[in-house]
Amino acid sequence: MKTASIIGSGIGGIASAIRLAAKGYRVDVYEAASQAGGKLGELRMEGFRFDTGPSLFTLPSLVEDLFRLCGEDPTEHFRYRKLDLITRYFYEDGTVLNAWQDIARFAEEIGTKTTDSPESLHRFLRYSARIYELTHSTFLFRSLHRVDTWLTRDVARALLHLPQLDLFRTMHRAITGHFSDPRVVQLFDRYATYNGSNPFVAPATLNVVPHLEHRIGAHFPEEGMYSIVRSLAALAERQGVQFHFGSPVESIVHAKGRVKGLRVGGKELPFDVVVSDVDVHRVYSNLLTGVKRPSRYLDRPKSTSALIFYWGMDRSFPQLDLHNIFFTRDYRQEFHELFTEQHLNSDPTVYVFISSKAVPGDAPAGMENWFVMINAPANSGQDWPTLIAEQREVILEKLERILGVPISPHITCECVLDPTGIEAGTGSHMGALYGNSSNGRMAAFLRHPNSSRQVRGLFFTGGSVHPGGGIPLCLASAAIVDGMVRE
Repeated sequence: MKTASIIGSGIGGIASAIRLAAKGYRVDVYEAASQAGGKLGELRMEGFRFDTGPSLFTLPSLVEDLFRLCGEDPTEHFRYRKLDLITRYFYEDGTVLNAWQDIARFAEEIGTKTTDSPESLHRFLRYSARIYELTHSTFLFRSLHRVDTWLTRDVARALLHLPQLDLFRTMHRAITGHFSDPRVVQLFDRYATYNGSNPFVAPATLNVVPHLEHRIGAHFPEEGMYSIVRSLAALAERQGVQFHFGSPVESIVHAKGRVKGLRVGGKELPFDVVVSDVDVHRVYSNLLTGVKRPSRYLDRPKSTSALIFYWGMDRSFPQLDLHNIFFTRDYRQEFHELFTEQHLNSDPTVYVFISSKAVPGDAPAGMENWFVMINAPANSGQDWPTLIAEQREVILEKLERILGVPISPHITCECVLDPTGIEAGTGSHMGALYGNSSNGRMAAFLRHPNSSRQVRGLFFTGGSVHPGGGIPLCLASAAIVDGMVRE
């Protein structure tokens, strides 16, 4: 029987383990932490449960495909629902925009509360859908670093429609071509943050993201985001995958251009295939010796990180929903400070995610679990203790002012996660949530490949490699690796 090892048990690593086990490999997963999930983790504190990382679930078919691959009915093991209200947006002028899942209802919301017309939304989402149609099969589910990808009919079709990919405008410029109301422009500029980028610099091709959320659909698991990890880890175990927690990998063993296995706990363990689900910077800095460091992929500007406050609240707030955004007055300045000055803005955009709105058991009765996040620069030595204290007060003042109710007296317990904690807990280089940023039209081509050109049998998955970060793209990276191993 062929053997495979997975380094790390993030969502990409678990998916790779399932796919290799379905091929008949004996699979072992080595994880330094005490539980699976990586950035898609959970925290329990004083009767509250928090999803610690990703909080929106799109393209659920990618999860369901893993169950079907193993001959199982996904509905027997994992359930989710489509959201009626995707996000509630709060503005400093008092406007509250509800991004309804129903496009006609969302269009009516825009037509009623802003100076843009309902048709402007329909037109923009048709544009977004066209980008998805031209790119998803080619650029999301295939390697961009192999010649055979560029010889496919899908690529030829995409290249024939190159102007529709909108590579040569920024996201912001394209959005302003569809909307005139600054509140609506800001709402769609926000989608750059889904991969930690700057809408005033990132290519307009990234305007594909609203299609995933508003046309394919935004969902939420019945038991919270971490249930994705629990259900897939259980699926992997039913396929014979062995998880080894508290087992950091010391090095990747290779010889004569071929992977040989791993060193774990001072012992060399032989494997035919090795899949790394850890940040590629850590691989080349700590795990892989005797190979050339691919600086063209590694030494790129990083995506944003995050500063997150997990607050247990002793009351409920009916004016809030599952996902809530409180916008800054000046989005361009906020992104300038994040990427150019590497600093936190004095008026940040605040995201409040309350999973207990959908999963009542995540908080005691009559209470709520608040995940309060602002975008932060990747860690480059900032004074985080001082910044955390300052931003806590800024965030509280902003929320209390916009909502018109006291917040601080209702916080019963608190945990804080900053870029240094993200780096320490997940191995993400500099705490960058999505690896390299997408601030450049060639950024998609400058992510690390899914296989090693120097060590045969060594593959890469997860958010620091192609096609990028976030649950759907990490699952896509596992599918790409699956195809490479099969070949």
